[in-house]
Amino acid sequence: MKGIERKQRLALTILFSSVVFCFFIMTMFIVGAAIIILIQRGVLEHGKDVPRVKHLIINMMTASVLLGSVLTTVTSRIPLKPVNSFINAMNRLASGDYKTRLHFGKHFDKHPTAKELMESFNHMAEELERTEMLRSDFINNFSHEFKTPIVSIAGFAKLLKQGNLTEEQKMDYINIIEEESLRLAAMATNVLNLTKVENQTILTGVSEFNLSEQIRNCVLLLENKWSKKNIELDINFDEYIVYANEEMLKEVWINLLDNAIKYSDDGGTVRIDITEMESRLLVSISDTGEEIPEGAKERIFRKFYQVDESHSSVGNGIGLAIVKKILDLHGGDITVSSGNRKTVFTVSLPK
Repeated sequence: MKGIERKQRLALTILFSSVVFCFFIMTMFIVGAAIIILIQRGVLEHGKDVPRVKHLIINMMTASVLLGSVLTTVTSRIPLKPVNSFINAMNRLASGDYKTRLHFGKHFDKHPTAKELMESFNHMAEELERTEMLRSDFINNFSHEFKTPIVSIAGFAKLLKQGNLTEEQKMDYINIIEEESLRLAAMATNVLNLTKVENQTILTGVSEFNLSEQIRNCVLLLENKWSKKNIELDINFDEYIVYANEEMLKEVWINLLDNAIKYSDDGGTVRIDITEMESRLLVSISDTGEEIPEGAKERIFRKFYQVDESHSSVGNGIGLAIVKKILDLHGGDITVSSGNRKTVFTVSLPK
């Protein structure tokens, strides 16, 4: 592999030298021809020493070409050094080495163009490294999350198959199998939804609908979850109409409400407010419970990122990434504030 790279770099050096060499020869011939023409036409002094002058000019041209060829071959390595460095860095990055960073050396690093190229490349490499780490963590976590319900379903199905169970035990096992199946379905749906919205660049399927009614319906869909934790819901807003993709926005409210319920304390409060601005609607969903660390507030909307690094709570770091992408498609935005055992997600939508 290194032998091939050396040949490629040599070919680049030869190409660069050949181009310079061709220009050099053309310049010499043009200058030499111009002098000879001027002598022949009498513009320059015409005398007995003209043949000697011609020979001198030819000798000077030949010596210049030879000397220029040597200098071009030797010095062409200097301007090609940053090009080779860039190609080497790109090759390492393409092969999966995301720790690669580009540096041209103290002489070239100070040049504005080289500095801009270096900073752009290094920023790209850092983002790729961060994404790769998150992707790797997600695969590990998702494999674990996916495996747990499968093992649970298989185990309880085996117990049901063996028999010798009371009706109450049978119902308990069936309920567990049902819950774990729904959990698997939810994880698969989240992954599919993320793939779908990531591949979408234009918002389609928009219609006019009652936003307030949609949020109330989402609350009812999650009744089983918030009632189990004895969470108090504070819902008090007027009726608002929006023009958007109804199914997509439903996904936004389901994810945000599910998070609010999941991270609320038992017996806590989840509050939903809608505020009308001049050109936008603000929907705020707050919960009383676990806070989001200051350093994590910007990262929570990246796919695969999870605040709870111990993964003690159910989740796979996809929900908020879906929310952010859907709102981007709608020309909306989402912000988060957290402190004093209270977290508020605020969604901004165009009217």
